[in-house]
Amino acid sequence: MTVASRAVLIIEDEPQIRRVLRTLMELEQFRVIEADTAALGISAARTYKPDLMIVDLGLPDRDGMQVIIEVRAWSRVPIIVLSARSDEADKVAALEAGADDYISKPFGARELGARVQVALRHSAGAGAAGASLKIGEWQIDLHARTTTNASGQSLHLTPIEFRLVEVLAEHIGLVVTHRVLLQQVWGPGSSTQTHYLRVYMKQLRSKLEPDPARPRWLLTETGVGYRLAQSD
Repeated sequence: MTVASRAVLIIEDEPQIRRVLRTLMELEQFRVIEADTAALGISAARTYKPDLMIVDLGLPDRDGMQVIIEVRAWSRVPIIVLSARSDEADKVAALEAGADDYISKPFGARELGARVQVALRHSAGAGAAGASLKIGEWQIDLHARTTTNASGQSLHLTPIEFRLVEVLAEHIGLVVTHRVLLQQVWGPGSSTQTHYLRVYMKQLRSKLEPDPARPRWLLTETGVGYRLAQSD
């Protein structure tokens, strides 16, 4: 697929924001499809099968959350929520309904562009955890369960720490909710035990981050989850 052939569906009821999004997405060389209601958006998603969707939650006919749920029933298209709702519960609900990322309004053009590219790479499979991952100075071999730097120095990570890194790496650049991390690392019965995550993320940062108090790679999405940033 060539860059010029990519299509983005924008479901947003505010004309001014649609105009801004259209301009930004055209600069990213997307073909832009617009809808101002949930019903039109769902219909457009089925008709045009876009490569990316940007969805507002506050739509006039139905909540945008329902758009995500309905589209997820038949499509894995990357979905970025762009909403004025900044409540953590809304972010968690959107992500667990199937959104790939969540950006609060007002938003910056560079942030949106970066999140779009991450979502597309993840959709194409580039975000999946491979045999090797770089976090700062550390090269992590997820298969051999080894962590070394350029000087050959080794670093011990526990099995749970490796599993946490692996799950985050499968969604690199995207936020992973507390519940998803807990279920995939500790099992279904641990989905409310967020203190496990706090303890282990603190341990991981102390090992992998040059300044654990100001992490560059293992990032917190307050009240929502964690995000593994791509290394420089």
